[in-house]
Amino acid sequence: MKIINNIVKRFFDFFLSLVGLVILSPILIVVCILIKLDSKGPVFFMQTRVGKDEEYFKIFKFRTMVVDAEKQGKQITVGKDSRITKVGAVLRKYKIDELPQLINVLIGNMSLVGPRPEVPKYVDLYTDDQKKVLHVKPGITDLASIKYRDENDILATVENPEEYYINTIMKDKINLNLEYINASNILLDFMIIIRTIIKCFV
Repeated sequence: MKIINNIVKRFFDFFLSLVGLVILSPILIVVCILIKLDSKGPVFFMQTRVGKDEEYFKIFKFRTMVVDAEKQGKQITVGKDSRITKVGAVLRKYKIDELPQLINVLIGNMSLVGPRPEVPKYVDLYTDDQKKVLHVKPGITDLASIKYRDENDILATVENPEEYYINTIMKDKINLNLEYINASNILLDFMIIIRTIIKCFV
């Protein structure tokens, strides 16, 4: 049954990501142009993340920050981070910067729905139980993404954002992802996708 579910999920991912890239291509082209007009640097931001079975891969995102932003601050963004560009702020608000990850889904190193992939720095802090989230493909969206839609704003209210992220938010995200893995099915994936879309515009 698990093998069948994996095959169905992969077909679901491949088909919807391909259709999504085709339908959204005019919007993606416009976004590329706006990014280039707004600031110097590449259109895409590619970052190393930890995927299924702890394998590293490059995640695709539209660049929303100045070039070499990670060298100028932490790997998390807090509130109205000065590194974020004008166009980038809009892309982040409506999660448009995540759309290039449809390429990751098409390639096969991500799924539409699954635990959001973390950077190696934070995965190194996972306990053995928490590493169970790495037994499945990471996704573009998940239950944690919906709950922490305004994560940047939350972090802006605490004294030590990175410490709070690691000790509170990250732990809660992992717990939500473990719940998802235990209950995972196509219907749940559809519900999460719909809730994510609604959340982006509410």
